[in-house]
Amino acid sequence: MQRRLAAILAADVADYSRLMGEDQTRTLDALRQLRKELFEPQVSAFRGTVVKSMGDGWIVEFASVSDAVDCAIRIQEGLAGHDIIRLRAGIHIGDVVFEEDDVFGEGVNVAARLEALGNPGQVLISDTAYQSLDGKSAQQFGGGESHQLKNISRPVSVWRWPPEETSVEAASSDVSQPVSGFDGRPAIAVLPFENMSGDPEQEYFADGIAEDILTRLAMWRWLPVIARNSSFTFKGQNVDIPDVGRKLGARYILEGSVRKGGSRVRITGQLIDAETGHHLWADRYDGQIDDIFDLQDEITDAIVAALEPIVGQAEVKRAHQLSAGDLGAWDMTQRGIWHFNKFTKEDLIIANEIFQAVIKATPDFVQALTFSSFNHLFLALLAWTDEPQKALMEAGRHATMAVASDPMHPLGNAMCGFMLAYQGKHCRLSARC
Repeated sequence: MQRRLAAILAADVADYSRLMGEDQTRTLDALRQLRKELFEPQVSAFRGTVVKSMGDGWIVEFASVSDAVDCAIRIQEGLAGHDIIRLRAGIHIGDVVFEEDDVFGEGVNVAARLEALGNPGQVLISDTAYQSLDGKSAQQFGGGESHQLKNISRPVSVWRWPPEETSVEAASSDVSQPVSGFDGRPAIAVLPFENMSGDPEQEYFADGIAEDILTRLAMWRWLPVIARNSSFTFKGQNVDIPDVGRKLGARYILEGSVRKGGSRVRITGQLIDAETGHHLWADRYDGQIDDIFDLQDEITDAIVAALEPIVGQAEVKRAHQLSAGDLGAWDMTQRGIWHFNKFTKEDLIIANEIFQAVIKATPDFVQALTFSSFNHLFLALLAWTDEPQKALMEAGRHATMAVASDPMHPLGNAMCGFMLAYQGKHCRLSARC
């Protein structure tokens, strides 16, 4: 075992799991070209030594911080405009322990956390590294804000290159203000899953799980999902969930962890109400890494399938507890759904009144239109109205309005198709309502 003070550069490929899922051959070819034509030549030119390679990432040792910084910037400049590969890089100077084929210590831990904190195309350095630079080199960096990095006991001041975040990725990662434009609907954010394996090579799997869940949640038509570039700015940080919710404008936060042992992997997930800090759901999933992509898909499907009813129930319960003066179109619809789900004559009549009030105020609110269609249909079929034919006409009209408002809404399309079939208009089922 050897211990020494060293400048450590940690670098990895941003969105590696997504790139591999989209086109594995193209991604691997681009990665090989990067390694052969840019990364390794620059490391050699600045007298660095690759002490660990992890497929999509590297740990590199340098004798001086200046060499590490110059090398990282030269690599990022060489990748500017690359159509596939983007890197994140973090640099710290600290104690490093070498044992057999592995490397440990504060220098590696902080550098890795800084790399995870950065945006594609950035170089992040600690204050310790920043203070070791000469004036001219230090002027290339901006920031100096303090961050509490995950599993690092003391706050670390972070400096960034380029000093001004002007890239598309950086611009979309501004989480200082809540996200607007959701019309009262709640948003959900998926935080990066924590790699608890102690194996940096599993970082891509943890990120891949979170990214796949985020993509799958984005297919829900009724629930907005916070973009990855915003939620992943919290990667590597100890976070306060209510504070994250306020910054992202999200009511629900999903977080989780990945732990690997041999050929087995365990993934945990938990859904938290950011307004109250209460846990709404938690579960764990175990599997064998025989085919990592099949396992990733299986776990993603299981988590997303569990989340939708939990969020729906939470929204209905929340809306029922609000006072009338606090109800917007979304919350009023959720209160109507609460009555609809009780499925008594009295509750369906109350639900109908609520849905009609929402539609009158917001004629294109697809959620209210869809459930109004359902509600009218059951009032007619169960003879809980004095005008069943009129109720059926309203069910069909509101189903058609729902599809016109959102042609991709699954429940609206299902209801529209059912009403056409019920009316004997089968020939129209192949065309959009």
